[in-house]
Amino acid sequence: MECISIFDMLKIGIGPSSSHTLGPWRAAERWISELKANSTFSKVETIQVDLYGSLSLTGKGHATDYAVMLGLTGADPETLPIETIETTIADIKATQKIHFNNEKILDFTPETNIVFNKKFLPFHSNGITFSAIINGKKAKSTFYSIGGGFVVKEERKNAKKNFEIKCSFPYPIDKGTELLKFCKDLNKPISEVVLENEKSIRTEEEIDYELKRIWDTMLECMYTGCHTEGHLPGGLNVRRRAFDMHKRLQGSSPYSNPVEWIYSIRNTEVKFRQILKWVSCFALAVNEVNAALGRVVTAPTNGSAGVIPSVLMYYLVIENHDGNFEDIKKFLLVAGEIGSIFKKGATISAAMGGCQAEIGVSSAMAAGALTELLGGSPEQVLVAAEIAMEHHLGLTCDPIGGLVQIPCIERNAMGAIKAINAAELALDTDPNNVKVPLDKVVNTMWETAKDMNSKYKETSEGGLAVGVNMSDC
Repeated sequence: MECISIFDMLKIGIGPSSSHTLGPWRAAERWISELKANSTFSKVETIQVDLYGSLSLTGKGHATDYAVMLGLTGADPETLPIETIETTIADIKATQKIHFNNEKILDFTPETNIVFNKKFLPFHSNGITFSAIINGKKAKSTFYSIGGGFVVKEERKNAKKNFEIKCSFPYPIDKGTELLKFCKDLNKPISEVVLENEKSIRTEEEIDYELKRIWDTMLECMYTGCHTEGHLPGGLNVRRRAFDMHKRLQGSSPYSNPVEWIYSIRNTEVKFRQILKWVSCFALAVNEVNAALGRVVTAPTNGSAGVIPSVLMYYLVIENHDGNFEDIKKFLLVAGEIGSIFKKGATISAAMGGCQAEIGVSSAMAAGALTELLGGSPEQVLVAAEIAMEHHLGLTCDPIGGLVQIPCIERNAMGAIKAINAAELALDTDPNNVKVPLDKVVNTMWETAKDMNSKYKETSEGGLAVGVNMSDC
């Protein structure tokens, strides 16, 4: 039985993509662990990596090859100094050697040892096979990056299907109706029900520590993005916009770190247009950092990493100047649970469901979380999540040049604004009058994902990806 913790939905990693960067990175780590468990690691003579389907089609733009190489060196995406990435990759290319798990030197030429295969494996669109020559014989292991940094193997029962995930939580939840029943039976808000589940697998001190680490990473990411000028890598020549927006929005209050920055923003002018710009600025900042291979929190993916922190920041600097860690904790608990419902009932992978699976889910997560902080009932929280997703249904994934930049970065700003609007609509809604429950939207999203043409699923073979050429940029 598998539990989906909020820490599975909110992971710290390196951009630009959770499915194309963090997933392959984690797959490389798992393959090394397999070799160690089989006592064959020390006998490896050569290695090769084959990327399939979406991982191949947009792998270069998503730095999949970088992620694979870094994973093979044994580097940890949560702690690896960002500034060392380019140096490590350049060293591998120059020497044509790789320090396998930081233990043994192997011949490795990226152009030949990492193969981009356009064909799709039948199990999932994001396939990756690791091969090694061991005692003269070839051994293979195939993994699938299914979105949000989750990695599975084909032998996992029912993993290909839209399956239910049960677990050992005291309050196992697959659907919104089950979540509401526990809230009613326990007379607790959603955040407290989720906390009880988390406390069954770790102490509350550990939970608080991890949540603070997640929020600190989100805040640092927004701060970095708002204070970094220039253009993004990749060839599209995209200028960072958060820096210019922030420069025009910031007030005169001095600050020297991210926490002081929050207090500084609270002293700025607050009108509707300024609110729109601040929220957009926060979201753009995160995804510009993501696009530059910076450290972000998958929420639930890297491509949608800007929605949740920007909405939470909105609450702290606009809605509640007394907001504190307890508010942050509640927000992240609710957001994580809503995300897990979508993962269990549909998908959070753009390669499986288009951008509705990323921006749509993150907007629903943020909308529901904000609704609880603003005093909404559990029923209204799910109404907000439903409204946010309903208006992202069918959203395609069509990154120009295979880069997580256009239209991905702007979509985070739009998803954040929709989340805030959805929360306000939900707070003024009697749940008894709602015609479309959350579970129906989750089911509809999954059906839409299955019907969507593959060229609109993170392949860069349709939509804006073919409507706009790299040369146009």
